[in-house]
Amino acid sequence: MALYLDIDHTHDIAQKSWVPSANAPDTEFPIQNLPLSVFSTEGGKTHVGVAIGDQVLDLVTAHDMGLLGNAIPRDLLATDSLNTLFAAGHSTGIALRHAVFALLNEADPRDAARHGAELLHPQANVVMHRPTRVGNYTDFYAGIHHAVRAGSLLQPENPLPDNYKWVPIGYHGRASTVKVSGMAVRRPSGQLMAAQGNGTPGFGPCRELDLELEMAVYLGKPSAWGETIAIAEAGEHIAGYGLLNDWSARDIQRWEMKPLGPFLAKNFGTTVSPWVLTPYALAPFRVPMAPRDAEDPQPLPYLHSAQDQAAGTFDIALEVKLRTRRMLSAGEDAVTIITSNMRHLYWTPQQLLTHHASSGCQMEAGDLIGTGTISGPVDDQLGSLLELTVNGQQPVRLPNGEMRSYLEDGDEVTLKGFCRREGFAPIGFGDCSGVVAAAS
Repeated sequence: MALYLDIDHTHDIAQKSWVPSANAPDTEFPIQNLPLSVFSTEGGKTHVGVAIGDQVLDLVTAHDMGLLGNAIPRDLLATDSLNTLFAAGHSTGIALRHAVFALLNEADPRDAARHGAELLHPQANVVMHRPTRVGNYTDFYAGIHHAVRAGSLLQPENPLPDNYKWVPIGYHGRASTVKVSGMAVRRPSGQLMAAQGNGTPGFGPCRELDLELEMAVYLGKPSAWGETIAIAEAGEHIAGYGLLNDWSARDIQRWEMKPLGPFLAKNFGTTVSPWVLTPYALAPFRVPMAPRDAEDPQPLPYLHSAQDQAAGTFDIALEVKLRTRRMLSAGEDAVTIITSNMRHLYWTPQQLLTHHASSGCQMEAGDLIGTGTISGPVDDQLGSLLELTVNGQQPVRLPNGEMRSYLEDGDEVTLKGFCRREGFAPIGFGDCSGVVAAAS
């Protein structure tokens, strides 16, 4: 069995850390999680770090103090991205996880806790960076419930394309506008469809700014130009997972998407969470794909693997929270407007990657794949405002009486993700947040 599927001592729910906040019942980052990212301190260099409770463990400092052993080269950690670490593959990733788990464990015989002031930085005091240098970003359309509902609103003449159940549909996004959580997203301007009876389109700020609830898939082991990636081997190339908000300008999209699909309506901003959860941390939360409907075709052989169907996706509970400018001024908390789950996807991450590389397209470490909007089958599991408000016709009423059809300037959107399973410590993804700034 592939190493990244193994459940081992690092998943033991009884294990505790000498970092007190990692043992709090509501923490997203217990010792069983250990997600990776890059961070910097004020005036300091950017290093690879691990989240533990409300702290960040500086892996370069830990390495220099001899606390990680000799399995992990320093140059994989003293860098401004996770690209080289991810490219080193799962054997290196697992070795790092085991070394960090031992270092942070309350039973560490070396008494690493006495070095806590040197090793740890409060998350509130550091700057988090985009986890990888994203050379390439591809966004898929793998949520069938979203595809059906959004398609019926954007192109009712053909809501679900004829090829949808045969091929994972995607498009190449704009890597330069992938930004880390916490950065504002400016409302885009673009061409807008002409009003009825007037054949000339307008130009101006988007009036129908939307969010999209997605998972981020980060690539590790690269592939060469002209090579393909077999479905049985695709998991070896996936380094980790995060949250992704693919901001969308629906009125611009409606006008420009034919005949070549999304363009300016999608390329102005994509927000990702700073922390990347490894396949090893997520191993206990793997689940089978939902059976396809009896009338649906089975995937073509290059996209089908019994192991992938049996354990190719995850039980990740997802939420979208919204806080308006008025709520922020009043000191009110964000409210949950959407819940969903990664298991509602029609295609697995491995199928997305295998199809992407099936033409010989070169895949590089740090590349980002978006799953597409993850909607569920019921009305409160719709992963975008387009679906949730039926294209603005049924606005969402917030507890303070405000209404939202689409996002307004000053709105803060936060995506959350959680994994829970009996007998294992619950883990989370942190925040994927962005505030809407006015158009320039």
